[in-house]
Amino acid sequence: MSDGRSLHGGKILLVEDDHHYREVLSDELSERGFSVQSFGDGASLLGALDTAADADVVVLDWKLPRTSGIDLLPQLRHHGVNLPVVFLTGHALTAYEIMAFDKGAIDFIDKGRGLDVLVKRLKRVIEACKPAADSWSDNVITSGRLVLRPGVNRAYWDGIDLGLTIGEYNTVHLLASNVGRYVTYRSIYDRMTHEGFIAGTGDDGYRANVRSAIKRIRSKFRERDPAFGEIENYTSLGYCWGRPAEGQHLAASTGGAHEQASPPTLAQR
Repeated sequence: MSDGRSLHGGKILLVEDDHHYREVLSDELSERGFSVQSFGDGASLLGALDTAADADVVVLDWKLPRTSGIDLLPQLRHHGVNLPVVFLTGHALTAYEIMAFDKGAIDFIDKGRGLDVLVKRLKRVIEACKPAADSWSDNVITSGRLVLRPGVNRAYWDGIDLGLTIGEYNTVHLLASNVGRYVTYRSIYDRMTHEGFIAGTGDDGYRANVRSAIKRIRSKFRERDPAFGEIENYTSLGYCWGRPAEGQHLAASTGGAHEQASPPTLAQR
């Protein structure tokens, strides 16, 4: 196990109850350029939350003693830890995968996929969740009552922090950057995870994860404002921040895959 931030990878908080596997994985990730701080259970991580201040990602095993990984995730959010969470598990069932994404995880990886796949996926997650490096990244962006601070990945409604996860923030940022234009499910999912990421059952399985994410985002806005209704939906196509312009075309500005179809009747999910 190494200390401090790695120059080449990122800092990982690993929660895994199998001592041998935890030590082996920590050593292997350290050799690949990551800094790893490991914990044997959720209570140990919750008791050391100051370590999350400069971390990049939390990696959770699904089956942990006393508090399972899926139950630990909302506890981390409750304590203000909004780091991206990746599940690394030997219980790679579709139902578990869907549950993980519904709870706000950004990735779900089968331990059987091996170290090389894990390293690539972790690097993509860390890179995707870094604050934008362009000239406006430290500026405040406003859209009506919404205020975004890209430099710290925070979103505010009427001046109150919404407590969005990294994936939720990235989704709101994408939608609010395209006011009045519909953004595809695929483009939203690429921003939530990384471009081309596959999840769920079938070619369009990711759409259920996008719908769940939008539902969580709306709920967080409505906790602050019960009348919130900025996120519109075209059934089966995508979402839009604000009411779209008459006759506008489905558009996304992320560089992800675009879905083409004739717009159906506007429907609010």
